Amino acid sequence: MMTQYLGLKDKADGCMLFYRMGDFFELFFEDAKQASQILDIALTSRGEHGGAPIPMCGVPVHAAESYLARLIKAGCRVAIAEQVETPEQAKKRGGYKALVMRDIVRFVTAGTLTEEALLEPRRANVLAAACLLRDKVGVAAVDISTGRMELEECAPDDMGAALARLGASETIAPDNWGEAPFDSIPRGAHEFSSEGGAERLCGIHGVATLDGFGTFTRPMLAAACGLLAYLDHVGRGKLPLLLPPVARHGEAHMAMDEATRGSLEILRSSTGGRSGSLIEAVDRCVTGAGARQLAEDLSAPLLNRAAIEERLELVQWLYDDALLREDLRAQLRSLPDAGRALGRVVAGRGSPRDLGQLRDGLAGAARLAGRLARVEGRPAMLDALLPALVGHDRVIDLFSRALVATPPTERSQGGFIAEGYDADLDELRSTSKDARDAISKLEAKYRDQTGIAALKIKYNGVLGYFIEVPARFGDQLMAPDSGFTHRQTMAGAMRFNALALHEEASRIAEAGGHALAAEEAHFEELTAAAIAARNEIARTAAALARIDVAAGQAERAAEGNWCRPSISEKCELAIVEGRHPVVENALGAQGERFVANDCTLSQFDRLWLLGGPNMGGKSTFLRQNALIVLLAQAGGFVPARAATIGLVDRMFSRVGASDNLARGRSTFMVEMVETAAILQQATPRSFVILDEVGRGTSTYDGLALAWAVAEAVHGVNRCRCLFATHYHELARLADTCEALTLHHVRAREWKGDLVLLHEVTTGPAESSFGLAVARLAGVPGPVVSRAKSVLAKLEKGRAETGGIAAGLGDLPLFANVVEEAPKGDPLREKLAALDIDALSPRDALGWLYELKRQIG
Repeated sequence: MMTQYLGLKDKADGCMLFYRMGDFFELFFEDAKQASQILDIALTSRGEHGGAPIPMCGVPVHAAESYLARLIKAGCRVAIAEQVETPEQAKKRGGYKALVMRDIVRFVTAGTLTEEALLEPRRANVLAAACLLRDKVGVAAVDISTGRMELEECAPDDMGAALARLGASETIAPDNWGEAPFDSIPRGAHEFSSEGGAERLCGIHGVATLDGFGTFTRPMLAAACGLLAYLDHVGRGKLPLLLPPVARHGEAHMAMDEATRGSLEILRSSTGGRSGSLIEAVDRCVTGAGARQLAEDLSAPLLNRAAIEERLELVQWLYDDALLREDLRAQLRSLPDAGRALGRVVAGRGSPRDLGQLRDGLAGAARLAGRLARVEGRPAMLDALLPALVGHDRVIDLFSRALVATPPTERSQGGFIAEGYDADLDELRSTSKDARDAISKLEAKYRDQTGIAALKIKYNGVLGYFIEVPARFGDQLMAPDSGFTHRQTMAGAMRFNALALHEEASRIAEAGGHALAAEEAHFEELTAAAIAARNEIARTAAALARIDVAAGQAERAAEGNWCRPSISEKCELAIVEGRHPVVENALGAQGERFVANDCTLSQFDRLWLLGGPNMGGKSTFLRQNALIVLLAQAGGFVPARAATIGLVDRMFSRVGASDNLARGRSTFMVEMVETAAILQQATPRSFVILDEVGRGTSTYDGLALAWAVAEAVHGVNRCRCLFATHYHELARLADTCEALTLHHVRAREWKGDLVLLHEVTTGPAESSFGLAVARLAGVPGPVVSRAKSVLAKLEKGRAETGGIAAGLGDLPLFANVVEEAPKGDPLREKLAALDIDALSPRDALGWLYELKRQIG
């Protein structure tokens, strides 16, 4: 057995091996040690290997999903080894002592989950692949629980932003790629082939060419090939649900890098969970599919004004009709997650319950379409979605006739095919029921015949049906002429068989076996019908999700008094009484009011320099405006009284930073890397929020960097920017930067206490109130007093010398001090290349004339 285990472990490709033994999955050696700690189960031992006991632990097969979920969450990858032959087949193959053959039937990894118990209902589970081909990075992504597949191409510098948008649970990349994504799983480089990708996709979707699905570049197809090869590997030759690929073009969506997404806490808060994130504050969807679609919208805001307006129009329509919205949401709430049920069915892991969910989901979609079709004044997006909700009459009718009202989650025991669908099956069930009635009558007959009132007919998986009597009556039934045959003696009871009981039990077993076989055949037929209609069913699920998102956005807008933003092509931003949705929620839960603020950026006032004390609300103000832009371009209402949003092509947020020890970067290094990305990539249509650039190093270095960054953003990038700082010296930039204005968050000291007003107003900050904030934080009084003395001394020195920024106003503007690359000197190049020793006197004279001519 151990030889077989070790052979399978070698095939497990570094995964933890679940080795099936009877009703348990067993783990050995290091797998057992690791699993016992993660799962908190007992670690035992079995036999010896190399002279030492073999560590071992196990989990029951029936509860394996819950254990797998914990292992996957802990970052493990698991290979499942099952029996691939019966004991009878093993004996026939190798004799009485032959070991039942086992093989790895599936790999369970974070990006390849389909089981309902292992997935988060409101979060997509994405598997991604990336590869470099001809100076372009191809990215392929799929959520195999729903089958949605996207392919895209980007520049190497933009790969991080593309992968951050996807938020993949697992990413694979070629093993020979030095710049592969961090923490990616290496796969053979030969698996990433553009020709192979096209061939695999054509084969999966039964087409001769991919032209009908869109235009796909070679990097896209190479990444798709690697993705499909990995899915083939983990599924052991069985692919999951894969819908036709969709080509995603980067210019259609706002770009955000990983640092920006983390800073804005779009899908996850800084603590790593959903609580405290933007999506938690916004999500009012009533279905898991809708919540997943909303997450995708927030991860990839649109850049096309017409597409944004289409979404906003649908939200507005539902916002204006509260009764329709309530009715619509009630109907959506009752619908199952048909998209994920379809994914399990196509992947071969479906259950009768999944087929029932498809039936109920499609029927509910048809009813919803009928309800919406009767309403006048429908927006264009809804009219485009309605056809996708209907057209499943044949599937609905088939499943409604074939399945019981509430199908079970397991099909091994049968009972999911409805009565009246199959006359032969009904007859088998009737035979089985008649036999069970006959057994009940036999029990009564045997009691009368023997006079033993305690006689019972029972059933178990080993003996089948048997007669059981208390031990004191055993001798009576042991008599040769009793008609009973002894089978087993128990403590306090004896068990017997009888000819009539054996006959009825045989009838039950035979009828039950045939009934189960008939139901299994019907299950395969229904599964085939679902697979044949998979593309249409997936479109219906997607349409329902989009409607749910719009209704949820309308509900959130009505709940929070949010407004419909006006979308503009100009480089402007005008937000009236904007609020931070997450902070407002948190304050509302405590009974406190959020202080709303305006923000107006335009071509002539595009850079705000924002000062004021810590805890005054600077970071909140920066983030809330970024989130309002994001929400608007995602097609939703925004937390403000009014908002005009000039389309933003790229958003950057450098607000807060922490050490990245895994990559050997300090806080300051992380800050500089993020700042460098902004200066290199921001365009005039971008929106940037910067907080405390230059902290983490010396005062002089920090001020110099902040000064230069502000000048570059203003004069080179020329983007809309909110720049928060404690360097009051930067206020001098307002004298030389015509599109820079000064603002601050208001605060006052009152009787020794700091009062934070959280209001943004014009003008430079009077003070950072650092000592007052320190006192609020509980810094001991003597330390604060000493700091006051030191501050007084420093301020006196600054007054005498002009401060650390003295003379900075005399520097030329940033654009005038950029170092230019030295230009080439043709004359020097010619002289350097001249071989004087090889020249004749006549040639040398000719060269002198030529050089004089060039100088002249």
